[in-house]
Amino acid sequence: MKKNLCVFSIIFLGLCIVLSSWFISQSLKSNRNNETKLLTQAQNSNRYEYVQVSGNYYIIFDRQTGNCWGNLDGEWKETMLPISSQAK
Repeated sequence: MKKNLCVFSIIFLGLCIVLSSWFISQSLKSNRNNETKLLTQAQNSNRYEYVQVSGNYYIIFDRQTGNCWGNLDGEWKETMLPISSQAK
């Protein structure tokens, strides 16, 4: 009887170790995915810049791709970034 109890105890302990290892690995994987999502959100949060060129003319500059959009005649169109002669 004692021998059977010892065998069952060892099997139960092994199962507990395997299950707890699996739970820990899933938790670590979940944290890594959350960190990746937060990093991506932080990179995209400063992606666009609203720039006043002159008077009532504004452009939207996409820092990631380098594209610009200007509001000409009430319609947003892709434009070139105006470069000032004072820029160094």
